[in-house]
Amino acid sequence: MEALLGIFTAFGLSASAGLNAYIPLLVIGVIAHYTNLIKLSPPYDVLANPYILILIGVLLIIEMLADKVPVANHINDLIQTFVRPVAGAIAFAASANIVTGIHPILALACGLLVAGSVHVVKSAAIRPMVTATTAGMGNVPVSVAEDITSTVVSLLSILVPVAIAILVIIAIVLLMWWWARRTSKKETA
Repeated sequence: MEALLGIFTAFGLSASAGLNAYIPLLVIGVIAHYTNLIKLSPPYDVLANPYILILIGVLLIIEMLADKVPVANHINDLIQTFVRPVAGAIAFAASANIVTGIHPILALACGLLVAGSVHVVKSAAIRPMVTATTAGMGNVPVSVAEDITSTVVSLLSILVPVAIAILVIIAIVLLMWWWARRTSKKETA
């Protein structure tokens, strides 16, 4: 059961990295540094180093500010296309290595794919739609919502990993409902 919870944690952290690269890394590092909830194995234990935590905090502030400024947010998303999947890979591997025997290459690949997928959906589908429908006025609230979601998912992934599994099931059910509704509307039209 502990290994399964570790997998839920790993997937949740890498998915939240797809929204914001630095929040899950900061959450992992802070929790590992100040509590006994996480004991990071080398080389991931560097995330709990106070200097690395400060660096991640500075990078987080830069990303959050850049994501709230028109035009800069598009440049930020372009840059983050490379950063977020890597952060997701690190988050997945660091958290999966805590309780499971997953090979590091497999863990890194899973994290890369999960974070990369979330980032692509965010930056190639959701953000352009928000920009087009709100003339850019909706980007800041959506960015704030993404940061809050990334933080909540990161914390839940570590503190209550079963909640992540429940959220994934709910998201899949909602997606299937939306898809069925969409296809039935096309058939009747």
